[in-house]
Amino acid sequence: MRSIPVVLKNKLSGGAKRFWLSAGVSVLFFLITQGVFAQELNCNVQINSSKIQGTNKSVFNTLQKSMSEFLNTRHWSDMSVATSERIECTLIVTVNSVNDNSFTCDLQVQSRRPVYNSSYKTTLLNFKDNSFNFDYKEFDQLELNESSITSNLTAVLAYYAYLIIGFDQDSFSRLGGSPYFHAAENIVNAAQSADLSGWKAFESSKNRYAMINNITDEAFKKFREYFYEYHRFGLDIMSENVANGRDKILGGLPIVRDANRSRPSAVLVSAFIDAKNDELINILSQAGSKEKADAVEVLSDINPAYSSNYESILKN
Repeated sequence: MRSIPVVLKNKLSGGAKRFWLSAGVSVLFFLITQGVFAQELNCNVQINSSKIQGTNKSVFNTLQKSMSEFLNTRHWSDMSVATSERIECTLIVTVNSVNDNSFTCDLQVQSRRPVYNSSYKTTLLNFKDNSFNFDYKEFDQLELNESSITSNLTAVLAYYAYLIIGFDQDSFSRLGGSPYFHAAENIVNAAQSADLSGWKAFESSKNRYAMINNITDEAFKKFREYFYEYHRFGLDIMSENVANGRDKILGGLPIVRDANRSRPSAVLVSAFIDAKNDELINILSQAGSKEKADAVEVLSDINPAYSSNYESILKN
């Protein structure tokens, strides 16, 4: 019998650990009797329609409900996930205009995961999609055929579902998100073939194509490995040894800088920095003087626009 990925609760710590178990009869019996089979995502969908005047607001409520059900009731992998271990994420849709049934929107995507032996939850993904445009009529059924994409709405939702799971799995095992990133890449290819908006290489250097292209680029392999080490050997060990966890995070920052230098303004790097800025400042503010100076130098090189904020590390 094949192995299945299982998400289990660490009952002593209240944290989360994801690891592989052999799916023997006893394990399957345990999973069934404990009722741990669930969908992977616990996604909070929010729709902001404040810019739209004189439109029947019920369509936004219906759309929000349909998007939430599409993301949260669908199985996106063969993982067996405890209800309490579903991946927490948020999709914030800002509606800029509606013309008949055509929606022009921005989309903010965020996901989090718990840190071991802690009540703290760290942000894994923080990404703004400025080209979330789709057609929708109230009470439309949201359906997906991944081999033949026809709806930009469901294509975008499926893409981000796979992206969220991929980042989550990358944070728990080295390159563990690869199957889900490849699924997202397949969505990109199918959407390009359907000539949908927001998927093509030439449209933007920070769109959905650019993100998955970075992730699957061999040049970013070391970056993804650091992403894993940042969480498993950095954040997750801080309850036992703060200094060692901080050193692991600090020691890998040059990898992020090198990735950014090799692909200037890479969207994968900017998304990581956007997710981790405040966290990095808090963690590194407790380091030694030399470590602080090194951290500020590297972070300012990666994200010059935020350099004044990084300077606060030196003042603590």
